[in-house]
Formats: sequence, structure tokens, C-alpha cells
Amino acid sequence: MTPQPNMQQLLQQAQKMQQQMMEAQEALKDEVVDASAGGGMVTVQVTGDLVVKSITIDQQAVDPDDVELLQDMVLAATNEALRAAQELAANKLGGITGGLGGLGLPGF
Repeated sequence: MTPQPNMQQLLQQAQKMQQQMMEAQEALKDEVVDASAGGGMVTVQVTGDLVVKSITIDQQAVDPDDVELLQDMVLAATNEALRAAQELAANKLGGITGGLGGLGLPGF
């Protein structure tokens, strides 16, 4: 017969993990990743909680005859910055849960 898990201990561990997750999520708001496209002509900054903070466009990227190229560069830089921010968040939050992912608990 396998021993029953100590429910009080499990609850305490879950509460501790939830607190750590909340702290890590707050800290992600202060972390920023950059991504660029077009050889640096378009740069996007995104926070760890996936908020676009800035988009910088070099004047040379603005060609009234080729607006589609500028749109593509903004889209590419934004998608790369969001991907990098998601990776940052996954690395920070994954360390807390030990790779367990969702535990079926609020906030996990």
C-alpha cells in the first residue's frame, strides 16, 4: 500500500509556488527584450509580460513607393520580440514550477 501524500504539505508547497509565480510575473513587467528587422531599420521592444513598449523606425525605411516592405519589417520585428518575450517568461516561470506546467491551480 502506498503512503498517502501529506495534503497540508502539498497545499503549503502549492501556495509557495503560487506566490513565487506572482512575484516572477510582476518582475517580467520590468524586463524588456528587443528585436529588429531590415538590418536594424525597425526595432521593437516588448516587456516580459508581452506589452509592446516601443517601435523605432529608421527614416531610411520609409519609402512611400514601398509601404508593404515597411509593414513587413514592423510585423517581423514585432513577432520576433513577442517570441523572445514569451521565451523569457517561459524560462523564468518554468524554473518555479520545475517544468510541471499547469497544476490545475489558479495562477499556475
